[in-house]
Amino acid sequence: MSLRIGDDAPNFTIETTEGTINFHEWLGDSWGILYSHPADYTPVCTTELGRTASLKGEFEKRNTKVLAVSVDNLESHQGWIKDINETQNVEVNFPIIADPEKKVSTLYDMIHPNAAANTTVRSVFFIGPDKKIKATITYPPSTGRNFGEVLRVIDSLQLTAYHSVATPADWVHGQDVVILPSVTNEEIPGKFPKGHKELKPYLRITPQPNI
Repeated sequence: MSLRIGDDAPNFTIETTEGTINFHEWLGDSWGILYSHPADYTPVCTTELGRTASLKGEFEKRNTKVLAVSVDNLESHQGWIKDINETQNVEVNFPIIADPEKKVSTLYDMIHPNAAANTTVRSVFFIGPDKKIKATITYPPSTGRNFGEVLRVIDSLQLTAYHSVATPADWVHGQDVVILPSVTNEEIPGKFPKGHKELKPYLRITPQPNI
């Protein structure tokens, strides 16, 4: 059965390019991103892992750890990292899981046989410090991920986890947000001292509360 938002993120112990890790222990109190790439030595994956490495500072600002996985072995990963570093002008700075036995890929339902029988699709799992799945994104192997969207989702998840708001269409960090319907008008001044606009009783807009 596919994993859904709110489900526990399955734990695993596995070999990576940075040694053996227990996923939950490695994650600790951080937010996490676990994402799959179809295969080593492929062009789109090379750009994606390079982009991940270049965004190290952005992930750190968000207290977020990144872990990649494919069904290739450790030796293959280590060789491919040299190509990523060379062609993308980076230093890969996050672990890549070696999953030739498809342990993690199967746990997280990353292999979609109608898309690719023996390799993973481009799955992204956003995982909270409570080790629960907060969001997922899945692309076919032919479509590279938009890492601006990955960061935007993290920003939204973290904001809405700690404040009684939701983020509207096309929202990015710094823009106005919507107040949850569960918040009464009487509670708004205490929760949102920056003020608010009521467009409809169910549509109340307020400045982003955590900046």
